[in-house]
Amino acid sequence: MELRQLRYFVTIVDEGGFTRAAERLHLTQPGLSTQLRQLERELGQRLLDRGARTVTLTEVGAAVLEHARAALAAADRIGDTVGEFTGLLRGQVRLGMISGAASEVFDVAGVLADFHHDHPQVGISLTEDTAERMLAGVEHGDLDIALTGLTGAPMTSGIGLHVILHTALVAAVAHDAPAESAGTIALRALADRRLICLTRGTGLRGIFERSCAAADFTPNIAFEAAAPPLLLELAARGLGTAIVPALTPAEADAFGVRSLDIVDPTIHGRLALAWRTDPPPSPAAKVLLGQLRIAFGGHTSAVDR
Repeated sequence: MELRQLRYFVTIVDEGGFTRAAERLHLTQPGLSTQLRQLERELGQRLLDRGARTVTLTEVGAAVLEHARAALAAADRIGDTVGEFTGLLRGQVRLGMISGAASEVFDVAGVLADFHHDHPQVGISLTEDTAERMLAGVEHGDLDIALTGLTGAPMTSGIGLHVILHTALVAAVAHDAPAESAGTIALRALADRRLICLTRGTGLRGIFERSCAAADFTPNIAFEAAAPPLLLELAARGLGTAIVPALTPAEADAFGVRSLDIVDPTIHGRLALAWRTDPPPSPAAKVLLGQLRIAFGGHTSAVDR
């Protein structure tokens, strides 16, 4: 049994067939089929049922797949460990990010460019999605690092967090809306309002809905969108009360809204870097994580319970 044969087997499963797997591996399809048959002869069992257009795992193949993935991951870690001693990082780092996180404040592109310049043999992938999916990706090992909002849901054990931003949630209303006393509004008073919120799965939406549930009401979400600027534009047109991150007076004026601090209780969102601590990140992911933490500041709060 050879590692390359295990890699071929896993790739066939991941690609759903021999044709696409052969293209990905830069092999001929007959050559790939030969390698898999050799692996099956070595094991004495068929791993795949070959159909006219698809392949499916046999019962033995499904059991072997988990161990094949673990063996390949272990082999990769051996190479990474040697790379740490030689100073040459290799491998792949998978970074996830919530939509809209990259900005002048969080120059993700700049950090990645510097990392690539220093470690050209490390591949980098970047995806955008909701906070819930980013955290699930880290938990399941599909992502090495995520720049994500925290939803307020209990964290899975073995997740490290480096919080880089705390922000209060505020209620934004049109400039000509009836004035609120002292520029504040109690959370419970939002129960009777048409609200404009970020979409489900975002960190701020999760925090807000959990706070409403604790106050014993379900918020009336009339509009939702993926970006705070659109929420503010809707509020400025009198379509409801937008729940957004804290605004400076200049930002509120620019969007044509008034900002009301939510009180009783106040609500805070958090933006954080998240990664798995068990198993620990690869050497390449560890270096990129360090660069992101330095670039973005904040503080570490390891969650391992």
